[in-house]
Amino acid sequence: MRPRARFWITAALPVVVATACGDGSTDATPPDPVTRPPRVTVEFVYRASTSIDPVVAERTPSCVNGVGRTHIHPSWHQFARFDMSATGPDRWEISFSDVPANAEYRIRISDPNACAEDPNGASTRNVFANGVLLTRIVGTPGNGTEPGLAFRVAPDGQILP
Repeated sequence: MRPRARFWITAALPVVVATACGDGSTDATPPDPVTRPPRVTVEFVYRASTSIDPVVAERTPSCVNGVGRTHIHPSWHQFARFDMSATGPDRWEISFSDVPANAEYRIRISDPNACAEDPNGASTRNVFANGVLLTRIVGTPGNGTEPGLAFRVAPDGQILP
């Protein structure tokens, strides 16, 4: 190697290494973490009898037995079953504190008394989310496609039916 080339390699090497390795300062801004949507609490109220109608039980025993206790299937939990609590003779309730905001969700209410109208006990009447009546009927997975209700929730908990 010629002396002149050796000089340039020797002179340039520290600059290349320093550039590649950084200057050791910690002023660089770290990348933003992936931000998750805020979680919102949504209280569901289903206004319906909390006792099984004996006439419905006699006419549709397999449906009534299949439904069991009145329950909800929420889409943000992959439509898993959650039993609702009876809080009066005509009121069922359940609250979820983990509903991600700014997205559309679907729920299905399964009620043994609804077996009189739906072969799987799905109900789409008298269902409220944070005090707002849900009215938009959509399909949900179950025994095939079963009727459910859709809504959106804002970060402040406001429900958009």
